[in-house]
Amino acid sequence: MGFKKMLGAFGVGGPKVDTVLTEPRRRPGETLAGEVRITAADYAVDVQRVSLGLVARVEVEHGDGESAGALEFGRADAAGAFRLEAGEDRVLPFELALPWEAPITEVHGHPLHGMALGVRTELALAKAVDKGDLDPVAVVPLPSQERVLDAFDRLGFGFKGADLEYGRLHGVDQELPFYQEIEFSAPPAYAGRIGEVELTFVADPVGMAVVLEADRRGGLFGSSDQVFRLRVGHEEAVSLDWTAELARWLDDLTGGPSGHRAGYADHHGHGGDKGHGHGGGPGWAGVAAGAAVGVAAGVAGGMIAGEVLEEVFEDDEGDEED
Repeated sequence: MGFKKMLGAFGVGGPKVDTVLTEPRRRPGETLAGEVRITAADYAVDVQRVSLGLVARVEVEHGDGESAGALEFGRADAAGAFRLEAGEDRVLPFELALPWEAPITEVHGHPLHGMALGVRTELALAKAVDKGDLDPVAVVPLPSQERVLDAFDRLGFGFKGADLEYGRLHGVDQELPFYQEIEFSAPPAYAGRIGEVELTFVADPVGMAVVLEADRRGGLFGSSDQVFRLRVGHEEAVSLDWTAELARWLDDLTGGPSGHRAGYADHHGHGGDKGHGHGGGPGWAGVAAGAAVGVAAGVAGGMIAGEVLEEVFEDDEGDEED
């Protein structure tokens, strides 16, 4: 799968670039491999570098609400400086590591609505830089993550959508400047007691944090957000009975079939920030809904790991319509 585009920044007769991924479907922590195929220009050009970047659409909260931008969160060079002679083609192999915290975009062959992630090829000449097209990448879950997602399906949760939120989860070791929220509607048995549940994975080579945020309905205050997290190794996660764990969490959160709430976390007023706290269940930590998440007041204040690319996805959508 590849995209070919006349690099308009270099004028008529300039080089063309076709980026081909060997396997565009990878897991977090794996490596994307492929080739950048440069078709000769009608004239000699001095190439400064050929780079590839991982780009994702990220939601950013600010005083006026929320806006979406594109963030580069990984980069590799396919080549440094070289001269491309007139009529000369060039094939450049590359490898680009997917971070362990890379967001999931596909589960069991089904894309997650709301996710947009890809590899962007950048060709820099002496006096111009062309960002090139975006080559979509599918990130499928690790076996440990897949076990959790399968349990959500077995319990009757309905998938609603997914997005990436710019910011940091308090109390969770996190390298990327954003985290993924996979949104589910509550199972029918809990209708009226839970609105929606958001699932977040923060993985590393050893294990992962599983963070759940539930909108609990009813009671004196109308509704409240409850946040829970569990740190688990990948091997343990594969063998854990997640269906039973999640069912127990739901029952404790809502009072369960008997109407008696065992209690993972205390009741709090409405709020949506994720953080840390104390709770009762085996391994689960209950979180006060108002606990702080380290979200920067603005994008420029903290987006050091990547470049804001506001129009990458919009440009690609426009190209497809042409």
